Amino acid sequence: MKLLHIYAGNLFGGIETLLVTLAKEQSLCMQMQHHFALCFEGRLANELRSLDASVYQLGQVRISHPWTVWRARLELQRLLRQERFDVVICHSCWPQAIFGSVVRVNHLPLVFWCHDVPSGRHPLEHWAKRVPPNLVIANSLYTQTAVPNLYPKIDSEILLYPVACADIGNDASIRQAVRDELNTPDDAIVLIQVSRLERWKGQSFLLSALANLRHIPGWICWIAGGVQRSHEAEYLQELKIQVQQLGIGDRVLFLGQRNDVPRLLAAADIHCQPNTGAEPFGIAFVEALYAGLPVVTTAIGGAVEIINDSCGRLVAPNDINALSDVLGFLISHPSERATLAAGGKPRAEYLCNPAKQLTRLYNLLSEVVEYEVVV
Repeated sequence: MKLLHIYAGNLFGGIETLLVTLAKEQSLCMQMQHHFALCFEGRLANELRSLDASVYQLGQVRISHPWTVWRARLELQRLLRQERFDVVICHSCWPQAIFGSVVRVNHLPLVFWCHDVPSGRHPLEHWAKRVPPNLVIANSLYTQTAVPNLYPKIDSEILLYPVACADIGNDASIRQAVRDELNTPDDAIVLIQVSRLERWKGQSFLLSALANLRHIPGWICWIAGGVQRSHEAEYLQELKIQVQQLGIGDRVLFLGQRNDVPRLLAAADIHCQPNTGAEPFGIAFVEALYAGLPVVTTAIGGAVEIINDSCGRLVAPNDINALSDVLGFLISHPSERATLAAGGKPRAEYLCNPAKQLTRLYNLLSEVVEYEVVV
């Protein structure tokens, strides 16, 4: 089965991580051949090419410049005539709105992979509504419940992201090396957040909670995530001012954009991402569980489908005192951290084993292709 994944490609986050995983783990389900059509060059295109994946450039698209939409559609039309794809997957509303009609004109099965929670009210979502897919894949139950806002008459299926356990070698030596690089003492309790610099990801909330723990010695916080858009630069500056005002500037490190997240996780002790807005899924949580870190987050969105008492702690949204209490307890009780760490990898494997999830993806797509052939 020859698949074409369509996406923008100008940023890097959870969807991009999924696409890289599909290319990297292709050998786990050889029945699928993954190809990728992007509109922008950048980290995603580079990582896919480094894995010898087939990457096609459709050209930069700006909706405010209609001629760029027209030009990219022509390029996709040329590609679909040149290559014989069995099914096309549009990842999120943006490519669905721009390219879905081209796929339909070519009489190919169209799948919409829903990565966010649609309200059905955004202008882009209204545009996407005009092109109903054959199937919707949702990345969580939380996301699936909102699919009818876009496609009330289209079948949807839940497919948790395939996430692989990083193979980085000796954890002890990596832990030492990373801490040396970041001037972090061997005996420090490191709390880490790895995410995009979006306000709803809760970095500011985490810092406020940590300010309540100034009296506890020995903890350090690493904030990993680089600026990709102008509003993220403003937010980062606010966070740097915040830590100084809270009096914890010497205990918080802003690491910027990192390509070595598995190394960072191997060198940390607690993962905390206290979202103030709902996470549709949460690859970062699964990666932290694989790394053997207790995960602390807020009990909203897709997080509640990933984190349970075997591997982490859920706290009420926007409750700084509750978050401080949980973090303070874990910092001060290594045995509790060890118990939760032991439950992390089995939980991640149960939810997101790549071979299992890719096989399920193949089975779902096979049904769509077979139905189209029959019809």
